[in-house]
Amino acid sequence: MKILRKLFIIVPLIIVILLVGAVVLVGLFADRAVKLEIEKSGSAALPVAVKLGDADLSILGGRLALRDLIIENPQGYKYENLLELKSGSVEVNIRSLLSDTVKINNITLDGAVVVLEQKDLLRNNVKDILKALPKEEEGEAQPQAEGKKLHIDELIITNTTVKVKLLPLPGKADTIPLKLGPIKMTDLGSDNKLNTAKLIAIVLSAIFHGIAEQGKGILPDDLVDGLSGALGKTFEVGREIIIESADVGKKVLEDAGDASKKLLEGAGDAGKKLGEGLKGLLPGKKKDE
Repeated sequence: MKILRKLFIIVPLIIVILLVGAVVLVGLFADRAVKLEIEKSGSAALPVAVKLGDADLSILGGRLALRDLIIENPQGYKYENLLELKSGSVEVNIRSLLSDTVKINNITLDGAVVVLEQKDLLRNNVKDILKALPKEEEGEAQPQAEGKKLHIDELIITNTTVKVKLLPLPGKADTIPLKLGPIKMTDLGSDNKLNTAKLIAIVLSAIFHGIAEQGKGILPDDLVDGLSGALGKTFEVGREIIIESADVGKKVLEDAGDASKKLLEGAGDAGKKLGEGLKGLLPGKKKDE
């Protein structure tokens, strides 16, 4: 009888320990898999390296924490990094991680620091990044995205600080700080073409559009015009991401400051395009230059 009593105590305890150990091991492997996926896909989508310090997936809580995300600068620039993000959070449907389409409820990227650096009168690091992205030709069939597909209900980018490094001129400051208003995107990946690489490119394009719009009246006209021109040759993401309605658009502009008031003139057209979603923004593979 004593042996049976001990077995009734020991066996459940062993099962609990094994289950906890299994969850820990799965979490560790999942963390590493997420980190490698972001670094690999980001570096494949962009002409520079993407690095992630740490990914922490809570299987029971359905949350993914990202820490120390870095997108490096192209070669030949003073600053080492184009973008630095200390932390980000992702609310994910854990069961969907085992399927072909990962369902994400929310992604929040808060407090990113972006550097826009001029190299000469014609070149800057942002234009170099945009120039390397594949172009979407009108009417061209878009190949299916490689890897797991993503469906994101909501993606929010807040408190983005931009350091604009201008060419040095006598008597003028060569560094201008710029604070971007909040950016919100909804229902990403409904066309079943969104993967991690495309998501990184979309986030960058959204931030770059924010710089172009909110830099008007603050940054040199030739810099803003050049950046707007480069964005126009890639994907017009900026027309579809920030404004869900006229009221939301106005609130964003009020928070961003007077420099962004010109965006109100196009708010109506931007709101109409939101319903179309972000369809096939990038080809699945990078084209050879």
